[in-house]
Amino acid sequence: MCVAVPGKVVSMGDATEISLPARVSILGVERDVDLVMVPNVEVGDYVVVHSGYAIEIVPGERARETIELLGGGATIASL
Repeated sequence: MCVAVPGKVVSMGDATEISLPARVSILGVERDVDLVMVPNVEVGDYVVVHSGYAIEIVPGERARETIELLGGGATIASL
């Protein structure tokens, strides 16, 4: 089974032809994520991350609801 989780884009690096590196806060932990599949994303947006890649931009409210369902309610303030 695969799990994709929402996170907030906190910074973005320089794009190349094949990559758009970023730091994404997921449950309060920052991770390196590639945004190449969601090129219109901006810092502050919420994205769904799977296997190190952002696969979808999601509204903030939907991201927060998903985090609560995953049991991450205690860390929601950090988003």
